[in-house]
Amino acid sequence: MRRETIAIHSGFDADPATKAVAVPIYQTAAYAFDSAAHGAALFDLEVEGFRYSRISNPTTAVLEQRLAELEGGVAALAVASGQAALYYAFLNVADIGGNIVSVPQLYGTSHTLLSSILPRQGIQGRFAESDKAEAIARLIDEDTRAVFCESIGNPAGNICDIEAIAEVAHAAGVPLIVDNTVATPILMRPFEHGADIVVHSLTKFLGGHGVAMGGAIVDSGRFPWAAHAERFPTFNQPDASYHGLVYADHFGPEAFVARARSVYQRTTGAVLAPMSAFLLLQGIETVALRMERHVENGRKVAEFLRADPRVDWVSYAGFADSPYHDLARKYLGGQGSSLLTFGIKGGLEAGRDFYDRLKLIKRLVNIGDAKSLACHPASTTHRQMSAADQARAGVRPEMIRLSIGIEHIDDIVEDLDQALAAARTPAPQSSTRPAPGPIPAPAESL
Repeated sequence: MRRETIAIHSGFDADPATKAVAVPIYQTAAYAFDSAAHGAALFDLEVEGFRYSRISNPTTAVLEQRLAELEGGVAALAVASGQAALYYAFLNVADIGGNIVSVPQLYGTSHTLLSSILPRQGIQGRFAESDKAEAIARLIDEDTRAVFCESIGNPAGNICDIEAIAEVAHAAGVPLIVDNTVATPILMRPFEHGADIVVHSLTKFLGGHGVAMGGAIVDSGRFPWAAHAERFPTFNQPDASYHGLVYADHFGPEAFVARARSVYQRTTGAVLAPMSAFLLLQGIETVALRMERHVENGRKVAEFLRADPRVDWVSYAGFADSPYHDLARKYLGGQGSSLLTFGIKGGLEAGRDFYDRLKLIKRLVNIGDAKSLACHPASTTHRQMSAADQARAGVRPEMIRLSIGIEHIDDIVEDLDQALAAARTPAPQSSTRPAPGPIPAPAESL
């Protein structure tokens, strides 16, 4: 099936008891065993089935299958949030210690996870000087457990060359983990370009309505864990907590997700509620249609802002002169995403004034909603980062991030226009200057 059809039909046909075609909400904590032997077999991972909703749930299982098929993977694990998904993915490869090599352009909380939280657990986050494959390769050593990037950076809007980054990761014998939240599998499938693991914040574009939190890990099934047994002993040596089970042998291509579920979800319990899984499934059914409108509206907003003399710069990969346009052509069919950033003339204070004057566009830190949203990253999502780290992540003091929704384009543009008119900006100059390059000059602290 094509992705548009997978988003509606994958994982569920009809309820066998009632013939209902909507996915049921299995609001239950536990499941009956046929016998003591059946319960034991479930807990020993010898047979498939449900035992406790901290580990798996039938509603969530439909969501997981649908996500795996949308990305072209073999298995998925749905969890309580995108950050929980990322945390589990990193622990799954590096819980014996080591390092994760990352591009610098990351969502602020993901940066904090790598720079401040995981080091306390013996896992070092290493940030390359840029998102180029050669910059990443320089940081990989014998203790590296994975390479990480966002397919489209939030909020920088950079597009990573997945194919090139996958090559340097695989040359070193480590997997490439890609956060595909902004692109979604509708715009890009990282597995088709060499990625091994994909993570998502389902809260964003896939859910699409801002009503449910959720995250997911999707496994391509292609990374050869057994071929790198020394670097990844937890996949290749007996797990005493499961009576000597060896994940790479027992689960084969689904070993990554199986271990994340059996070890981390089971013991730390970042569980996606069945009701949330149901709500996210409703959003996924329309994601292909929504992404068309998101992208179309995003392009028109970028063009409006670029032509406006009150705007200083616009960063949008859909522009032919963007440093990421060639990668947009390679991975996104030449399109930009609906996530874009800009700065208005007058700098930080004018940008804040503009932000406060928005009416239709909501001031909040989510993205990927049906509604258009605005954020000032330096004072919110990336506030915990130093000025230098903000600069490396592509965050300027005056930057406004827009997540363009699916409203009528004229209403979106009219709101931007009135906020620009109301903001305290200097007299218009002759032209809008180019968007910042891949790594802006260092930002000042707020």
